[in-house]
Amino acid sequence: MSTSKLVAQPRPAQGSAAARRLRAEGHIPGVLYGQGMAPISVAVERRDLRLALSGAAGSNTVLSLEVEGTLYPAVVKEMQRHPIRRTVSHIDFLAVNMNEEITVHVPLHIEGEAKAVVAEGGLVDPSVDTIEVSCTPANIPDSFVIDVSEMQPHDVIRLSDVPMPKGVTALGDPDMPVVTVLITAAATAEADAAEVAEGDAAAPAAE
Repeated sequence: MSTSKLVAQPRPAQGSAAARRLRAEGHIPGVLYGQGMAPISVAVERRDLRLALSGAAGSNTVLSLEVEGTLYPAVVKEMQRHPIRRTVSHIDFLAVNMNEEITVHVPLHIEGEAKAVVAEGGLVDPSVDTIEVSCTPANIPDSFVIDVSEMQPHDVIRLSDVPMPKGVTALGDPDMPVVTVLITAAATAEADAAEVAEGDAAAPAAE
């Protein structure tokens, strides 16, 4: 589990004009909510948020979010981004119970080189960017890393093939592909041409 402290200021002013002023001053408007608590409008420093989420867990970092002296264990539930600049324009924090399971999306990364696939003119393609799991905040994996070195042409790695750490349950269809092999059209055409050539060579000559 990756943890980080982040200070948030209460945000009494509401409305788009107030939010624009906050962003112009280097702040990000947001809200903290959770079971059994009234939502709290907050604002965080853009630089502080970037630093707090700079660890291996990224946006799945468990935050110690301080609001007026009170600490809330929290995770980022949603980040809204500017459609062009892609900067964070609003953020939702979810206050969590460290003993209760939550649902998060964990990044998927691949490593290694599938030489058998490359030899056939193919490439390894992650079918998903993240895997949805259920676990307590303390058990959130930083990422899932899949070694594709032994993959063969037409192989598929499915959700059920991905090892889950203790205390982590994968959500979704166990048969869902997470990594597949793609054979390019050029490679397929080349293989077809080779088969035709072999067939012509094997055919008896006409008398």
